[in-house]
Amino acid sequence: MKEEDKTKLIEVYSGSPWEAELVKSLLENSNIEAAAKDEMVVNMVLPATAIDIRVVVNEKDYEAAMEVVREYEKKKDGD
Repeated sequence: MKEEDKTKLIEVYSGSPWEAELVKSLLENSNIEAAAKDEMVVNMVLPATAIDIRVVVNEKDYEAAMEVVREYEKKKDGD
C-alpha cells in the first residue's frame, strides 16, 4: 500500500497466515489494495499457526473488499 493510503485502514479478514495471504491475493486480483498485519511477528517470533493474521484495506475500499471476503467464506464453507 502507498504510504498516503495508510491513514484509515479497516480490517476485513482475520485468519491463519495462509488464509490471510489467500484473501489478500483475492482482494488484489479485484484491484483492491490490501495489507497483512502481524505477519512479521509470526515469521520472527511465533510458529506460523500461533496467531491470526489480519487483512486490512483502505476505508474507501471496505464495501468492495467485504464482497470479496464474503464470497471467499461462502466457497470455503461449501455453500
